[in-house]
Amino acid sequence: MSSTPDIGRVPVRDVRPAVDCGRRPAKAVTAEAFQVTATVFREGHDAVGANVVLRDPEGRPGPWTPMRELAPGTDRWGAEVTAGEPGRWTYTVEAWSDPVATWRRTARIKIPAGIDTGLVLQEGMDLHTRAASGVPEGPEREAVLAAARALGNDSLSLEARLGAALAPEVDGVLARYPLRELVTASAPMPLLVERERALYGSWYEFFPRSEGTPEHPHGTFRTAARRLEAIAAMGFDVVYLPPIHPIGTTFRKGRNNTLTAGPDDVGVPWAIGSPEGGHDAVHPDLGTLADFDHFVDRARELGLEVALDFALQCSPDHPWVHKHPEWFHHRPDGTIAYAENPPKKYQDIYPIAFDADLDGLVGETLRVL
Repeated sequence: MSSTPDIGRVPVRDVRPAVDCGRRPAKAVTAEAFQVTATVFREGHDAVGANVVLRDPEGRPGPWTPMRELAPGTDRWGAEVTAGEPGRWTYTVEAWSDPVATWRRTARIKIPAGIDTGLVLQEGMDLHTRAASGVPEGPEREAVLAAARALGNDSLSLEARLGAALAPEVDGVLARYPLRELVTASAPMPLLVERERALYGSWYEFFPRSEGTPEHPHGTFRTAARRLEAIAAMGFDVVYLPPIHPIGTTFRKGRNNTLTAGPDDVGVPWAIGSPEGGHDAVHPDLGTLADFDHFVDRARELGLEVALDFALQCSPDHPWVHKHPEWFHHRPDGTIAYAENPPKKYQDIYPIAFDADLDGLVGETLRVL
């Protein structure tokens, strides 16, 4: 038995932006305007309208934004909308039949031609009376009711009666409070709203161990923090650190990627893990977690953010190699395959076999993060 998707009375198709057909959220940042478009149409010649409704992370709808046809005859409608605070929002396109716009188009043709004038004016009066009920009490509602009364006033000329309904002030009120029939909504589309820094930023790659002193060549978080002021002065927004974890010694690489490391070679930061710990530990030569917190606090004082490289790979000395050997690819001879990008070889790094125990890896990843 086949099935077809629910299209709705006034079809709303191809809503954009959409990522993976709406399975993943489109992205925006707070206060950033972005365009929502959709194809909206119906049978016959009656006019349609459309609008966008944004809902915040709590599901509360905001004021809807009217859409306009982007190019006559294309049925493609669009509007610019702006989201608020960061979080997971949704947006929906609503399409509807617009009886007032349909009447105006008809009245502009029939009244000057003297075709069904009485009937057309009566229909207009009824529509404007109905439309006024959806306008808040006050001068705007009164303007729509005045147009309805004029349409039904036989003492006025046909031109005056029609002109009252087509007046710009009435048009403006009904653009804000349209009479909507056969309202059809698209499926909610996900929208991830992030802070402004997610849109742009200058990143400075910073190896803390390079900020040593003559007495202590291997830099620490404390000595590296002294460099942050100069980085901020250059206009950077984010300080990016390579992995700050203990580095393995098995097959440690030496200077210029040699296979023989000297006693003073510190190894590659991406060869993560040693008996001193793995992804949840800090390299002891860099300092302690308290030293790292000091580094982060100093960065914040200078308007900088700190980004950490979360590299899911291990040195042969990583605790995971012994506790979870199933997380790695084993060759027929029983050895674990190291990382390769032929002709390059990374003997000091074991890649993760993500499909071996995905649930276990996800749980450990979340714990570390």
